[in-house]
Amino acid sequence: MARVSRQSASPLDRSGLERLALRYVERFATTRGRLTDYLERKIRARGWTGEPAEPGEIAERMAALGYIDDRAWGEAKAGAMARRGLGARRVSGALRQAGLDEEDTDAIARAIADRSLDAAITFARRRRIGPFADAPGDRPTREKHIAAMLRAGHPVALARALAAMDPGEDPAELDR
Repeated sequence: MARVSRQSASPLDRSGLERLALRYVERFATTRGRLTDYLERKIRARGWTGEPAEPGEIAERMAALGYIDDRAWGEAKAGAMARRGLGARRVSGALRQAGLDEEDTDAIARAIADRSLDAAITFARRRRIGPFADAPGDRPTREKHIAAMLRAGHPVALARALAAMDPGEDPAELDR
């Protein structure tokens, strides 16, 4: 089998970096922080020629042009995570990791926290915890279920309450 040689891409300049940024935002919904990280990775991988450019400035300009909306991206991401049954703590961590500022992260996390019981019930249903289990769990099983719910970002009290429920019980009773 013949070896195919790959030529390394040429070093970036300001216009090349801007083209990469534009291509990235047209392909993906993203945040300023994620775009900045992407551009910095590209500079490290390909090198740089010409006058220096700041990836953060390019990301800010893309946001000013309306190509990036951190708040809308965060709300969509948080909604998707909540539908998967993940808790507010896990959601806010993911939003911070994506580079959203503290104000946006807190506002979105508060909105998700209002639906924390629904998210916890969804997670319990998916993982067959408590009222959705096939059989009552023994203590080690309940502890594993509680740990899984904590990793998913749910509060300790809610995780314990759901894990302690017997199969077939109505989890809506926890709302009282």
